[in-house]
Amino acid sequence: MLNNFPLWPDQASTMAHRVDALYIFLLVVTGMMALLVCTCVIFFAARFRHRPGVRAEQIEGSIPLEITWSAIPLLVFMVIFAWGAVVYFKERTPPADATEVYVVAKQWMWKVEHAEGQREINELHVPVGRDVKLIMTSQDVIHSFYIPAFRIKQDVLPGRYTVEWFRATKPGVYHLFCAEYCGTQHSGMVGDIVVMEPAQYEAWINGGTTGPLSTTGEKMFAELGCATCHRTDTQGRGPNLLGVFGKPVQLEDGRTVTADENYLRECILDPGAKRVKGFQPIMPTFQGLVSEEQVNALVAYIKKISTADQSDGAKTSASKAISQATDRAQPNQAQPNQAQPNQAQPNGSQVQ
Repeated sequence: MLNNFPLWPDQASTMAHRVDALYIFLLVVTGMMALLVCTCVIFFAARFRHRPGVRAEQIEGSIPLEITWSAIPLLVFMVIFAWGAVVYFKERTPPADATEVYVVAKQWMWKVEHAEGQREINELHVPVGRDVKLIMTSQDVIHSFYIPAFRIKQDVLPGRYTVEWFRATKPGVYHLFCAEYCGTQHSGMVGDIVVMEPAQYEAWINGGTTGPLSTTGEKMFAELGCATCHRTDTQGRGPNLLGVFGKPVQLEDGRTVTADENYLRECILDPGAKRVKGFQPIMPTFQGLVSEEQVNALVAYIKKISTADQSDGAKTSASKAISQATDRAQPNQAQPNQAQPNQAQPNGSQVQ
């Protein structure tokens, strides 16, 4: 019935029904309270209106009445709070096995890159029935990634990652909007979410790709000289990155943080902000020297070798990858407190 109501958006994700149910409950409760208040106002205005020759009587308070009209709204509000909290935490907790997609917002477009390497602008192709986790950042100002049919909206901030997830339930093409005013062409920052059948999606994702995002990150890891310090043996002058993602990291100032996407991003762009205990602050900053897409690739690579660390065979493979990166970086190895003066950087930039 709701799908035939033109003012009601499509329900095309697992989250849509939960959000709609809570929203309808709020509408019903507030509508009933508004009707009750209006009815009481009209009744009491008529019942206790001024009459010539009739003296008004003082009405004393009633404790049972006051307890009743305090307890009932409290119970209603607690139901709303608990229900809203369940929906919120469900919406903000991506499944561990969700497919990851990196999104970079920019005035006035959405740049998307899949873990498999496919890139899109103002479009996002996803399979029906699969959890998708969006790891998003902004290249300039605050944006907001909003898909009405999925009932999800998440601010996209410069300088950090924000995350949202969904599972599409119905194939089709759905609107994507920026829901945060971001400049003169804000209204034109739109796109499409293309939900495909699994077989169609697999054919699309495997066609025309330049290689997985983590492979791009591995190449960047070698080109930037990261492997000269972040080794898998005890000779590394930087922390061993095998298995680091998702694990607690002890810092020099005594704090313990979790190595999530934001931590890895900050370590790349501002390595002195959270220095790992036992290591000197010798890593140069790459702020302004690598693009958002290149940071995403590096993060994806570190996450890949962390995931690979779960098994001995995969661990050997990941160690071999870093060793190969070390060998490639060795001819141009610099001192630990400086970068390569002749090291080629993406887009023609140099690490200084």
